[in-house]
Amino acid sequence: MSGSLSGLRVLDLSRVLAGPWSAQILGDLGAEVIKVERPGSGDDTRNWGPPYLTGADGSSELSAYFLSANRNKQSLAIDIATDKGQELVRKLVSESDIVLENFKVGGLKRYGLDYDSLKAMNPGLIYCSITGFGQDGPYASRPGYDFLIQAMGGLMSITGQPDGAPGAGPVKVGVAMTDIMTGLYATIGILAALNHRERTGMGQHVETSLLDVQVASLANQAMNFLTSGTVPQRMGNAHPNIVPYEAFPTADGDMVLTVGNDEQFARLCDVLGHPEWAGDERFKTNRARVANRKELVPRIRQATVMRSTDDWVGALEKAGVPCGPVNTIDRVFSDSQVLARGIQRQLNHPVLGAVPTVGNPLRFTLTPVDYRSAPPLLGEHSGQILGTVLGLSPEQISSLVSEGILGKDCS
Repeated sequence: MSGSLSGLRVLDLSRVLAGPWSAQILGDLGAEVIKVERPGSGDDTRNWGPPYLTGADGSSELSAYFLSANRNKQSLAIDIATDKGQELVRKLVSESDIVLENFKVGGLKRYGLDYDSLKAMNPGLIYCSITGFGQDGPYASRPGYDFLIQAMGGLMSITGQPDGAPGAGPVKVGVAMTDIMTGLYATIGILAALNHRERTGMGQHVETSLLDVQVASLANQAMNFLTSGTVPQRMGNAHPNIVPYEAFPTADGDMVLTVGNDEQFARLCDVLGHPEWAGDERFKTNRARVANRKELVPRIRQATVMRSTDDWVGALEKAGVPCGPVNTIDRVFSDSQVLARGIQRQLNHPVLGAVPTVGNPLRFTLTPVDYRSAPPLLGEHSGQILGTVLGLSPEQISSLVSEGILGKDCS
């Protein structure tokens, strides 16, 4: 392995999405990632389907959900509820740089796998905890899921059609963005702790939560409230601070206009055939357009329905006006720019064959992202990990399988 994080070992005790997303990023960047799973069932998302990707012989399958967040990992199926299982994990911790977990607060303490218990044997350990609500506070003991946090963290209150419009009501984002953002923040925290360890030799406990991340990710909407006292409302596809910045109907569908400054607006007016709008005091500046959006937006809609999406996009791009079609996901993966960037990739799996994956968006000149392995079958690498990292013999591994400490599918 030759990635930026080559030489580091990650023990991934997390499941579902936020933790696995972070661990997948670390794996993409070259770290060795050992995914610890419950024998027999594994990560919950292995069964979150359909759809599933099935092997040619039909004997093995992985859910699309699991496939989205678990490449570049090895799977170790081990029962951490047992004394021997806990001891094996502790031995792996002593040989690791990073532990990533998303158990409930205190959930690993009873197994002796919490940070305070593990740092004594590995002072340089970076231990990252992800929870729903944080390590303290009145909600600390509650479980957290993305949908719940999108609601409690305010995101759904600003997502969806405005009150009084058809289909009005709070709506969640179409993917688990709170989980994904939490995975990104966790990764940033781990990298910062690695830099600190490089300077001092000291590890530390990094923690974040879905609720903390969701509130932090309210970005301009949070500041809109904190600076004005006005509670942001659902606005459909409209933007609270920029006009025009939303979806507009065309003769055969919809397109998005993202006009970020007054010069772009003037060019838009020319293409729409209404150059006079750019000089109208009601629309001349973004501040005026925000104040008078109810007068301007219907006028733009009346103009955009006269031509097809492709016609408008071609003309507006030529004029330097940011715009684009509202693509379905199949069109995303056939888009010429997406194809040129090589975002869709294939990984080979020894049982499932060719496994599709969505590439990491980072690009490096010296240490490129390494797509080493497809998401693993449950326990696929148990024997390999315990033999290579801990030096266990085949007989010792076989005995652990017989005792139920390791999954029967251990290899």
